[in-house]
Amino acid sequence: MTAFLEHANITVPDVDAAIALLKVIEPQMEVRHDERPEGSYRWAHVGAGNCYIALQEPHVGSEATGDRRPYWDYGTNHLGWVVEDLDAVTSRLEENGYRKGIPGEEHPYRRRAYYYDSAGFEWELIEYLSERLEDRYSYG
Repeated sequence: MTAFLEHANITVPDVDAAIALLKVIEPQMEVRHDERPEGSYRWAHVGAGNCYIALQEPHVGSEATGDRRPYWDYGTNHLGWVVEDLDAVTSRLEENGYRKGIPGEEHPYRRRAYYYDSAGFEWELIEYLSERLEDRYSYG
């Protein structure tokens, strides 16, 4: 078996808002688990197929800040989702008020778009136009 990314765990200011974004990107996303243990923080797993996003609120008593500068400070800059129909997904995002990010570069075998959620996190959406990995991941 080749190793693959099963999930990413991100701390968000609003679990419900993050779930709403994921369901706009992919309506098949399901909330697999959602709980707030007594005296603790809320967390949820949202996914489809063999991958999911673990969403969690900041730990109780912590003082979370939103002052990290993506692409300047250490940390995750964005998560990329492969989608079947980029036009349909971007239309749903815009209908739901999500802000468009930088334009995706032209490429013969993939189309990309970037959007920000209500917390300011960036999400990349990728539609591949070829099944061949050599085409999908060509950087020339």
